[in-house]
Amino acid sequence: MTTIWAVVLAGGVGSRFWPLSTPERPKQLLPLATDTPLLSDALTRLTPMVPAERTLILTNATLVAPIRDLAPAIPAENVIAEPRPAGTAAALAWAAYEVARRGGADAVMISIHADWAVGDPDGFRDALAQAVAAAQKHSGLVTVGIVPSRADPGFGYIEPGKELGSGVRRVRRFVEKPSVERAQEMWAEGYLWNSGIFVWRAGDFLAEVRAHTPEIAGALAEVERGASSMEQFFATVKPVSVDVGVLERSSHVLVIPGDFGWDDIGTWGALRRVRHADECGNASSGDVHALDASGNVVHTEGNSVVLYGVHDLVVVARDGLVLVTTVDRSTDLKTLLDSLPAGLRDRK
Repeated sequence: MTTIWAVVLAGGVGSRFWPLSTPERPKQLLPLATDTPLLSDALTRLTPMVPAERTLILTNATLVAPIRDLAPAIPAENVIAEPRPAGTAAALAWAAYEVARRGGADAVMISIHADWAVGDPDGFRDALAQAVAAAQKHSGLVTVGIVPSRADPGFGYIEPGKELGSGVRRVRRFVEKPSVERAQEMWAEGYLWNSGIFVWRAGDFLAEVRAHTPEIAGALAEVERGASSMEQFFATVKPVSVDVGVLERSSHVLVIPGDFGWDDIGTWGALRRVRHADECGNASSGDVHALDASGNVVHTEGNSVVLYGVHDLVVVARDGLVLVTTVDRSTDLKTLLDSLPAGLRDRK
């Protein structure tokens, strides 16, 4: 029987969801896509495939306690605090080391992020099952590439290559966020979105790190021979993303297509795609009343919001603080935050 583990990456703050997101209550702990926090949604989707005792959550030290409160079924030792941010390659290398140590090098590891929306959980799990089979059969690093629903320049893309059978293809190349024009061309040419969903045997991934990722390989070797701790590992590695540090350098990367309503919830405006909207396209949470208003995103906690004759706005009301911007400008909240007084910007 295949032993399957899950690794959920749940660090970061998600400043693009200010003023709702704070360091103490970051994006993954917020009820953005549904009425429950994004992390809870992610764990619920995984539960039919992977039990809590084989689920690891990687986060930062300040979030360990709230994550344990949110997910009491996950064993305390499975909520792992990274001593410092060191990129996804280091985080997944440490997770693969832990999976191999606890479950053996042949254990299959599913890696996801905590802050996605998925419209079809059954389809999501079907794609993961296909990826697990491909990882075992081909000893490869498998990613699930999302079948695009639009030409979105906000995502990275994957060019599929040679088919190995059953929908499994080699990855010809990864493409960083393109221009709008190039995104249109890639959509037409059959490229897939780079979702960040990865499946591989722990030993296969560690072998590729040793072979292709000098930023991490030396620190990994010290850990594997028992001469280094987790703190020393994260202090020693050079930060690099798993895409750049491993996948773009490896010749063993495979892709399968996935079409299950996946969305990377990166901005307030993205909630129009994942939240239930009214007949005028307003995506709301909380006590919201709208008349002659369309395409708005509203999130209110403990306040009432009334919209009249406005369109394509983002309105966020929380604890006496109200943000009003447009859907388009909500993609660039960093400019706003950099201009605000610290007492207002960092308000809890």
